[in-house]
Amino acid sequence: MKTKTYTDELRAKTAEQLNEELVAQKKELFNLRFQNATNQLDNSARIRDVRRNIARIQTIIAEKAK
Repeated sequence: MKTKTYTDELRAKTAEQLNEELVAQKKELFNLRFQNATNQLDNSARIRDVRRNIARIQTIIAEKAK
């Protein structure tokens, strides 16, 4: 269960570390979209994975805000 371990790792991080991870994932998504637009992307499923990771990070940030 890769997803479970990833979310456990995210929950162990502080809010600042989560924000840094969110920025890094958004940059990666931008780069993947750019590669896709220029037909240089080999694994298009990676875009989906990164989008889901961004959603996971945002969910955990919201949980910690409560």
